[in-house]
Amino acid sequence: MTDPSRTGSGPLPRQARDLKFRELAARLREQVRDGSWPAGTRLPTEHELADSSGTSVSTVRRAVDDLVTEGLVIRRQGSGTFVLAADDAARAGSRALVGVIVPDTAFYFPTVLQGIEQALSAAGARLLLSCSGYDPAREARDLQDMLDAGVDGLLLVPTLGSGEAAERQLRRLAALPVPAVLVERRGLGLADTNEYVCTNHEAGAYDAVRHLAALGHRSIGLVLREDSPTTEPVSHGFHQAIGELGCTSDEFRAKREEWSPATAERCLEQLRAAGATAAVCFGDRQATLLVTAAQRAGLSVPDDLALVAYDDEIADLAAVPLTAVAPPKQLLGRTAADLLLRRIEQPGLSPHQILLRPAITVRSSCGSLRTTPR
Repeated sequence: MTDPSRTGSGPLPRQARDLKFRELAARLREQVRDGSWPAGTRLPTEHELADSSGTSVSTVRRAVDDLVTEGLVIRRQGSGTFVLAADDAARAGSRALVGVIVPDTAFYFPTVLQGIEQALSAAGARLLLSCSGYDPAREARDLQDMLDAGVDGLLLVPTLGSGEAAERQLRRLAALPVPAVLVERRGLGLADTNEYVCTNHEAGAYDAVRHLAALGHRSIGLVLREDSPTTEPVSHGFHQAIGELGCTSDEFRAKREEWSPATAERCLEQLRAAGATAAVCFGDRQATLLVTAAQRAGLSVPDDLALVAYDDEIADLAAVPLTAVAPPKQLLGRTAADLLLRRIEQPGLSPHQILLRPAITVRSSCGSLRTTPR
């Protein structure tokens, strides 16, 4: 049988592949250390390195992985791979420890965590994770434990109260002794100096109203779950769009624990009495309950009541699959982690406050133009 490693056809044996990647890693390492690629320089892409070295992209990736582990270079999501200065290399070589506190690991935040883990893993950073369960006392204890453990930075989804209590909490977070980036949390005023990466919930609700108006709806309801930091931004964006478009509106609010089939029936009665032909619902569960209430009342979704849910976690599982505002959860996590890593590497950077606009996923609950008034 012919040996493929001699003829150049077929896959190389594992030993030969290992030798190629180690030779390439040594060559790249020497080019970094002799100044061929000065600190701050972006390396050629993996495909460019593969072409210039006569190796495969997978071989290049393994070689660069070695340099990342050694702290000679760093991968930056969406930007490329960069040569580190000596002091930055020493810091990267120590593998930054990042503390992450989320309120829930079953709903909404698992996808955010996927994005965080992707960015931290690519940078060789370690993750220390805690779930607060929306308990401020537990959150405070976990935060102190992470500081005591020597984390280099924090990614936080704090349980904020309202009014002055929320402002005090934001000020405490801004004064933490290590870099911190808030995720899906921010103050609504200019006084908030915390760095954050957040979904632009105002824009999400605004776009939901415009979507319904484009389908012919002129009387649109707003259905809200209270006691959430997202409630007021959604309300602001909704009412701004209503005002700009000259639509009429009605609003129904109930606390999270109050939402039940009976609450959904009361909500439906109020919307129908106000003449609403459509509604934006924060969040998915409230919209799903409203679909069921409408069906019990002999109404059709979307013909009698068109619905847009907010969150897009379980919207596709409703009896009528729900059109939904879909926050970019994975991108949110990646962006927040990248921002924190840059802050750890370069403490002098100016603060960043980033809003990501959500998309709308169109499904059966309001996907076509209305042809007759109801």
